[in-house]
Amino acid sequence: MKASSSIRNLVTGGAGFLGSHLIDHLMKAGEEVICLDNFYTGTKRNVEHWIGNPCFELIRHDVTNPILLEVDRIWHLACPASPIHYQFNPIKTSKTSFLGTYNMLGLARRVEARLLLASSSEVYGNPEVHPQPESYKGCVNTTGIRSCYDEGKRIAETLCNDYMRMNNTQIRIARIFNTYGPRMLKNDGRVISNFITQSINKKPLTIYGDGSQTRSFCYVDDLIEGLIRLMNSSYSAPVNIGNPNEINISKVAKIISKQFNNDEIFEYLEMPLDDPYRRKPLIDLAWRQLKWKPEIDFMDGIEKTCNYFRDANSL
Repeated sequence: MKASSSIRNLVTGGAGFLGSHLIDHLMKAGEEVICLDNFYTGTKRNVEHWIGNPCFELIRHDVTNPILLEVDRIWHLACPASPIHYQFNPIKTSKTSFLGTYNMLGLARRVEARLLLASSSEVYGNPEVHPQPESYKGCVNTTGIRSCYDEGKRIAETLCNDYMRMNNTQIRIARIFNTYGPRMLKNDGRVISNFITQSINKKPLTIYGDGSQTRSFCYVDDLIEGLIRLMNSSYSAPVNIGNPNEINISKVAKIISKQFNNDEIFEYLEMPLDDPYRRKPLIDLAWRQLKWKPEIDFMDGIEKTCNYFRDANSL
């Protein structure tokens, strides 16, 4: 990596939920940041507090098109991550995962930057192994409505490893599990943002299936700490970054209803096609390699997230 008085970071998808929190961390650490975003799901509001800072630069750009920048580290987070957004234009989603990663790896090779790929637990599909270790190869429907994202992340991991083998490109791969916190989009279709928005509007909470399906939710601050540690490590194989505390969806609905003092009124809908029934990361590898594990209790994280949505709703 090039010597520099200040590390110069490129964050693709930097105006999004995860990207903007990562930028906050990097800026507060005194590093330089270029935020790259096409504003499909990101918003300038998430990073506007850094505009005008000499260490920050905002560029509107789609990663499916090449770009040449002088950087030391590339945090490749660009890709719509919620089913509503990535299924809206599945071909665009596939292009973002493949061409976007290809372009960023080409940039990393040219300028000798280290690249961290924001992969996903979706590479495991609807898992037949529980909890999911990094060694599990997954159970993905290659022709289903979720495959544009699931297979997109899998080919992105393939590209990263081929660039490492052929060009000695420095790569880091984070398999990110369900994450929540401030700056989630209220209309992204994810379960926590759905429940909070419905609670604020005094509407029934929509539960798909019977609510017994599980997820493992990681608060955004914990997730960002995991990404930072992974980027700073020497480990190049995929690493699960998520919270192993598994909780069923019905319980999440009850917790969020209580946050807003609402009656527990639920509407049960048919399960979406290929929606995973259980999802829980095995994070032994993250602890061994990064000394990382989540610290923020689910109830504390939910309270912070609900307060953010309350404040945003009052604007």
